Amino acid sequence: MQLQRPHLTHSPWLGGSAAALAVLLWALVPLMANQAGDLPPLRLSALALLAGALGTLPMARRRRYRDAPLRPVQGLIVYLGVPLLTAGAVGACFAAFNRAPAEQVALILYTWPVLFLLVSQWRALGRLPGNCLIGTALAFSGAALLVAPQALAGGISGTWSGYLLAALGALCWALYSLANQVAAWRLGERMPHLLLIASLLTGGASLALEGTIVLPSRDALMTVIALGLGPYGLAMLAWDRAMRDPLAHRVGNLAHAVPVLATLFLVLAGISMPDWRLPVAALLVVAGSLTASAEPASRHGAEPEGIFAAAKRICLLIRD
Repeated sequence: MQLQRPHLTHSPWLGGSAAALAVLLWALVPLMANQAGDLPPLRLSALALLAGALGTLPMARRRRYRDAPLRPVQGLIVYLGVPLLTAGAVGACFAAFNRAPAEQVALILYTWPVLFLLVSQWRALGRLPGNCLIGTALAFSGAALLVAPQALAGGISGTWSGYLLAALGALCWALYSLANQVAAWRLGERMPHLLLIASLLTGGASLALEGTIVLPSRDALMTVIALGLGPYGLAMLAWDRAMRDPLAHRVGNLAHAVPVLATLFLVLAGISMPDWRLPVAALLVVAGSLTASAEPASRHGAEPEGIFAAAKRICLLIRD
């Protein structure tokens, strides 16, 4: 598959504004999930993804020209693989919030930019640069700072399952971000269909694992609609726009602010108690992410390669 560079009119503020909007909406997910009441996680995921599919339908950019048809393997990846990643990320996220403290889950979940960098650098370079390894160690030491008390207490509890689900959600988001870099797949334009398929997948899993459907309360339903229209609707379209910006390698670093904002919102709402470990862990995650994504000094005058340049090189490897 040939990588196609979308032709966009560059605006010095549009890409950054879109990325900032996505970051703000994503940071509200832990707080909004807490307001969803007793909805089972898979059912909450299915309803939120359905609301996102309906909400993005009028906002998705109309195709200005006819796309080259996807090959069978590409179509399978786009219309099955991507919805599976989305369903896994959202379902694991909400299930983790049910099993572990929201602020701890949020910090583990939003280490996905570092995972994205690790995979992209390995695929593009065949190795992991030193700054990538140091940044990864810093980011995960922040998450470990919160998990350590549970480890010292001993035993496997429901809290540990929440941590593992948060890590699974982070992995799914990292793989989704890699897929989103393949311009020819045009995931932004296909967003309503992909979210609808993901909703059907999680809905089927909910019926199989969580039993019969019980109508949510009005407040829970309003929260679900807000989740779908915001973090899993408008935010995903905004992030898609930001990643197609000529300065994507700069605006993409805004994603590192998500765990800090998420923790701040939880503390301000009174859901999480102020704890010295929270700001320290958040700073470690952000510092590690920025260190890992820092562009190393170029050799022999070559232009340095950052996280998004590495991701584009991956896309060139996926060609027929």
